[in-house]
Amino acid sequence: MRHYSTAKKKMFKILLIDRCYFTRTGLETWLNQTDLFPASFLVTALNNLMLAKEHIAQWQPDLIIADLFGFKNDLHHIHQLSSLFSACSEENRLILLDSGKDEALTEYCAQYAVHASLLKTVPLETLAYAIDAAVLARPIRHVPQLATPLLTRQEEKVLSLWMEGRSNQSIASKLSINGKTVYTYKRNIRMKLGMGTRFTPFLSLPEVTAIAHSLPESLN
Repeated sequence: MRHYSTAKKKMFKILLIDRCYFTRTGLETWLNQTDLFPASFLVTALNNLMLAKEHIAQWQPDLIIADLFGFKNDLHHIHQLSSLFSACSEENRLILLDSGKDEALTEYCAQYAVHASLLKTVPLETLAYAIDAAVLARPIRHVPQLATPLLTRQEEKVLSLWMEGRSNQSIASKLSINGKTVYTYKRNIRMKLGMGTRFTPFLSLPEVTAIAHSLPESLN
């Protein structure tokens, strides 16, 4: 058990990216146990990999903790993760806390500056030390700011169903709205997230443009 001074703690912002509800809520509770860390944390959790890049850009967290393995089956191609890595820097360090192992994913992530790469099975003490090392070199956040949601709650529901591959009619039925409203929500989502086409809600705008230009005109 580690013991720390009761002096005023430093404040850091942490973004959790994980599909698992229990992991997100469990980590948030654990991080806010004030006796455990020499710093205090303002935590925002996401279950949507697509929104992560925008939240990083807007909120500027000091640390990102992500389970990329949990999103592996949602990706059309592993290189779609490049937009997330490009948003991370020395100003907002990245810890991978994966729920499983994948050789291709591990090899791809090794190209980028990852502060620590761990499995969820590691002891909490090991994770705590990794978090300490990542954040304690960062500047103090004197006035923490709350993240402003990029999408409305209804837009996030539409996006979640869209990413499952549901049709407009299926989304409309699930949310008890009409098809035209679904189209409007999708248009707003594309505009907010810089998406240029309808077929892939994961890609950044440069990636979408490159793919769109490589496709036959009938598919655009």
